[in-house]
Amino acid sequence: MRSAQITRNTLETQVTAEINLDGQGLARLDTGIAFLDHMLDQVARHGLIDLAVHCKGDLHIDAHHSVEDIGITLGQAFAQAIGDKKGVRRYGHAVVPLDEALSRVTVDLSGRPGLFFDVPFSRARIGEFDVDLFHEFFQGFVNHAHITLHVDNLKGRNAHHQAETVFKAFGRALRAAVELDPRIAGVTPSTKGSL
Repeated sequence: MRSAQITRNTLETQVTAEINLDGQGLARLDTGIAFLDHMLDQVARHGLIDLAVHCKGDLHIDAHHSVEDIGITLGQAFAQAIGDKKGVRRYGHAVVPLDEALSRVTVDLSGRPGLFFDVPFSRARIGEFDVDLFHEFFQGFVNHAHITLHVDNLKGRNAHHQAETVFKAFGRALRAAVELDPRIAGVTPSTKGSL
């Protein structure tokens, strides 16, 4: 089983993240941020990745530290769970609609962190959630998962729909990238011989 558990404690947050890349899409989420829990549930469900995330953060200030640190901790857990990446497909992409919204996410398990995020949200907040924090989540994740991630919202008028299509596509792209390919079992999918 490709799984890991990471705990990250700072003066601002205490985060524990568990991930199972060969899961069933089960999620146990208690971040203190209901909309983020809703989005992470999409990743688990559509990526068939089991996730457990618990965060106790300084939400009396705002959600920034919690969201960023959850991204960091999940990225660290992902990196540990994926291991040496031998036999994985490496690349994954998904295009996901939700009513008027459409998003595309592309993943490369490259070993090189890079985030290219183009999501023109139609409004600044979804309920109490500041949509700028989605960039912080993904930046924390890619920096510590060591992946290249392109996130593009191609269209959308409803910010909730825009966010949901991004996270569903992210889950499906991860699912494709981490899938084991029997044609290259035990082989690193790179001409360099390492990722």
